[in-house]
Amino acid sequence: FPKPKSGKENDVLLLVPANTPLQYPMRGFRVTPMNKTLIPGESDFCLSFICLLMISGFLNASPEDYRETYTTNEKHLSISSSSLQQLNDLLSRLTYTSTIYHIKTEDLDVNTQVTVLIKAFLRYKELNVLINSIRLNYPKIKIIVADDSLNPEKVVGDNIEHYIMPPAQGWFAGRNLAVSQVTTKYFLWVDDDFVFLNETRIESFVNIMEAVPELDVVGGQVGGNQFAFQLQYQEGNSEEGGCITRVSRTHAPLPGFNGCFFADGVVNYFLGRTEAVRRVGFDPFLKRVAHTEFFVDGLGDLLVATCKGLRIGHQKHSPTNKYGSYRHPPKSDSEAKMTHHFFKNHLKCIKY
Repeated sequence: FPKPKSGKENDVLLLVPANTPLQYPMRGFRVTPMNKTLIPGESDFCLSFICLLMISGFLNASPEDYRETYTTNEKHLSISSSSLQQLNDLLSRLTYTSTIYHIKTEDLDVNTQVTVLIKAFLRYKELNVLINSIRLNYPKIKIIVADDSLNPEKVVGDNIEHYIMPPAQGWFAGRNLAVSQVTTKYFLWVDDDFVFLNETRIESFVNIMEAVPELDVVGGQVGGNQFAFQLQYQEGNSEEGGCITRVSRTHAPLPGFNGCFFADGVVNYFLGRTEAVRRVGFDPFLKRVAHTEFFVDGLGDLLVATCKGLRIGHQKHSPTNKYGSYRHPPKSDSEAKMTHHFFKNHLKCIKY
């Protein structure tokens, strides 16, 4: 007989080492509805001031003992103290009380953790369809649009930052601009002709990244296309340089997540760890056709994974002649790109 399941994957307690010295429980911390529950992992830190925010409940910090050290208004709790020992003692007795009675509710505000990034060029009809689909699923999430269209149009909406670039400045230049403006821990990259589906859940990406803090990029799938790949390097001689071949293949499975595998590169739909992606950057020399090149630059630096089931849709449309002329540049563009790869990465070839 199969063993009875004691709980689901999200029941496992996971303490997340955040970008600050304060770790916190990201999932697996069960609470009894409408009752106080001690929060694990909230002690022993070299901090003198802490500010915490809850969405589906409120916090309490033992007011009978330390009235002078904290302020609270149900959702928001601020703690300060001149005594580190007192502060850590207070944190060790911090409790959380849920205000929503539901057996499958998580107190995770993805709006504070993820920014959606879009590089726009000419396709405003598709861009507006994408933005509307995002707002149906995530009404408050921040959207950043980097736009190098020839004749820019106004992009209207709440919590949207629209950056106008010089005309046809380039694909990777737009990515750099968008990433430079991110203030959240992660960003979600989407093309301007994608569309959010009912099953498009940003939280699924975040859960994986938080569970495996070494990961820098997690890719999903666009429609039925996952497009994950390995980059196989063949070392050449000192004069000609080596060669990189892109192969449609993944590496080992990502432990603990069915359908997820390590890879060297993923599709144009991924969650990136902001700090890590900024460290690698996007080469602004690559103006037209470029994607694999980012993962070439990040090879050996970025830890990348791809996961089935993290889907987004791809809009059906007929490209215009003007857009096609930029999307399919002349042969001279490819030749210039190979010359660039030789001097930058000492590569004589990249095989796609």
